Amino acid sequence: MKPVPESALATQVVPSPNHGERRLPVDMLILHYTGMTDGAAAVLRLANPLAEVSAHYVVFEDGRVIQMVPEARRAWHGGAGAWEGVRDVNSRSIGIEIVHPGHAGGLPPYPDAQIAAVAALARDILARWPIRADRVLGHSDVAPGRKQDPGEGFPWERLHRDGVGHWVAPVPIRDGRFFSEGDAGQPIEALQAMLALYGYDQPVTGHFDARTRDVVAAFQRHFRPARVDGVADASTITTLRDLLAARPA
Repeated sequence: MKPVPESALATQVVPSPNHGERRLPVDMLILHYTGMTDGAAAVLRLANPLAEVSAHYVVFEDGRVIQMVPEARRAWHGGAGAWEGVRDVNSRSIGIEIVHPGHAGGLPPYPDAQIAAVAALARDILARWPIRADRVLGHSDVAPGRKQDPGEGFPWERLHRDGVGHWVAPVPIRDGRFFSEGDAGQPIEALQAMLALYGYDQPVTGHFDARTRDVVAAFQRHFRPARVDGVADASTITTLRDLLAARPA
């Protein structure tokens, strides 16, 4: 019998063998880009048992959606990562791969039809699973330094307007005091504590090290994309503060 997609937005199921049993309840939605030249190649890779990667859904440039892994199963899309202290991101999340060439391909704009489809699919998933707005995340959020997708060109603000994800208007970039790699002291502890409170895997050490730089860059890539440099300027810190204040209960 031909498998039927769980989402009415998906046109077909292209099964991937790369999944297993969940070990935790689902409470996250993770967005990725494929980072490949075309969707057909991406689907072949996600269905290849030797690749050991997969996702629940793939969204093509024209808005077409296919399902590859049942939502109740643990797809292998997140890899090593963490959020709010839990490291098995795959067990607790549903993964959407968005066909896009990524940073290596010049980070072109995402097509409108594709983003509309991502938003509609996300809303459909959120209607079935208890996922808070602030737990709709990018791969770079749960794996700072290792991953950059879906990238600073991804329109998170538009998704938020369409009812998906957590967002506040980024504070404009201005001159002023900033913190960067090599700095240390109580202000760095406070910054690290705020990042950890939001969910990032950020130890509170008081030292602005390479790890902190990567986490700050991941935060900027999602929430302050006008400049992604890993430097904690006033715009970055104040935007983080505003996000924490507006976080869903």
